[in-house]
Amino acid sequence: MTANKRNTRSTWVDPDDAPELTDEFFKKADLYEGDKLVRPGRPKSNNPKVAISLRLPPDVLARWKSTGAGWQTRMVEMLQCHAPKV
Repeated sequence: MTANKRNTRSTWVDPDDAPELTDEFFKKADLYEGDKLVRPGRPKSNNPKVAISLRLPPDVLARWKSTGAGWQTRMVEMLQCHAPKV
């Protein structure tokens, strides 16, 4: 019975037939500085924000959201203005 047997033979590929390394290949390649991988994108902030959980009355949240896009930024600005001085 050969129905349950899998073909485990692999096809040999001549290393001389490897594709040529193009500029596109190097654009997609990982960039390292020494042993450290340099990640693309926005750099990490020196002063990152902290995620918290805050329970607010629904009407208060609704009023902030009704002010339109950017309501979270405006809320933070108001909190900064009214935060106690340390």
